[in-house]
Amino acid sequence: MISPATRAKYRTTVGIECHVQLKTKTKLFSAAGNDAREAPPNTLVNHIDFGLPGALPVLNEAAIELACRVAFALNSQPQKFSKFDRKHYFYPDLPMGYQITQYDEPIVVGGQVTIEVNGQPKTVGITRAHLEADAGKNTHHAGQDYSLVDLNRAGTPLLEIVSEPDMHSSAEAKAYARELYLLMRYADVSDANLYYGNMRFDVNVSVSPDEKLGTRSETKNLNSFRAVEKAVDYEVTRQIERLEKGERIVQETRGWDDAKQKTFSQRDKENADDYRYMPDPDLPPVILDDKYIEKIKAAMLKLPKDIRQELSKFDISPEVIEDILDNPQIYQKLSAAINDNIAPENIRRIAYDSLEKPETLKIRLEDHVKVAESLRVQASSSTSASYALEVLLEDPDKNVDDLLKENAQVSDEGEITKIVEQVITDNPKAAEDVKNGEMKAIGFLVGQVMKASQGKANPSLANHLIKKRLGL
Repeated sequence: MISPATRAKYRTTVGIECHVQLKTKTKLFSAAGNDAREAPPNTLVNHIDFGLPGALPVLNEAAIELACRVAFALNSQPQKFSKFDRKHYFYPDLPMGYQITQYDEPIVVGGQVTIEVNGQPKTVGITRAHLEADAGKNTHHAGQDYSLVDLNRAGTPLLEIVSEPDMHSSAEAKAYARELYLLMRYADVSDANLYYGNMRFDVNVSVSPDEKLGTRSETKNLNSFRAVEKAVDYEVTRQIERLEKGERIVQETRGWDDAKQKTFSQRDKENADDYRYMPDPDLPPVILDDKYIEKIKAAMLKLPKDIRQELSKFDISPEVIEDILDNPQIYQKLSAAINDNIAPENIRRIAYDSLEKPETLKIRLEDHVKVAESLRVQASSSTSASYALEVLLEDPDKNVDDLLKENAQVSDEGEITKIVEQVITDNPKAAEDVKNGEMKAIGFLVGQVMKASQGKANPSLANHLIKKRLGL
């Protein structure tokens, strides 16, 4: 274990490369389908994916449009000129012997992502984002002396987003990974399903006793925010321990063992020279004009920062807003309510209902609004409102007005007074406790009134009448 004092002697630096699978219908350079989630191995492939001699790639224009959206999401601009290059290396999942990527002139240059850690905002710079074709997938079966290759993923359009080394803790790395995930979802460029690997994070970590950058390790293919956080924590500890023993850090590529919560060495880290980059002779450069770029910018959807600002006007807490952002369907429903000028309190109620019971998203907005409004004007109790939502889930065609009328909250003082009298008679000890200052007991008495009225009594009025009856 490293003591806090020893850890404090070192400065941690983190940079993240994120591979985002763009949600085009077909692959980046071939007409094969791009959704390999449930497809049997090697069924979404063609001559280009196999790297057959003479096969010529054809650029998917939709991938360019999505990459431009990412540029705006990252507070940057698409480059008017970009080109494709060949990155040479040999591996079974790369039949061509090279990967088509962008090297020195990518489609996105610069940008920034703003995160918040412990209530403090922080800006993480973006170095670049470049388009490339994904490789296939190797499968290694335990106990077997062979591996299998699935080329369904070969040629999937990726956008690799490279951050500046601006993060200095695992918490910042985790927050950045999550914010990038939200940006990709709300910019509508990727399904961003971490389980299926639609976004994968390569985390570069170094420690140093001074302001200079230390020798970094790169832990590849992390597919959860927690894995990003824990991999950074593990690497920081591992590297400090080595340096404290007088050992040196080796620049290398490492993997992540989620079961053991530790990284492990895979290979020495390659340098750019090892890949022998060269311009791809089969693909012309990508040239974008102002009209094309402005059209995409004008069609951009609301991004997380815009949504946070919008929802905060309805007195929804920052924590709840983050929960809403994690479920775009909830925001879509709230957005429709906001556009219809629904009362702020009703919007809050719909937000909390949708978070507590996501199944209520299935309820028609107009019906959900009527239930929330009935609760707001105290025509319904919370119990009656919950019951109404349950009925609407089972029978969406149920008339919500009739349902609310049948279960309307009773606010008739004379009727509730009779129930209060009976509850106090039946619960003398609780009544005496309230008289003696045990105000928690009044909640019990109100609960008994609600039970006796089958949840229809106005709880505020019941509380008032109980106090009145007991002389408080």
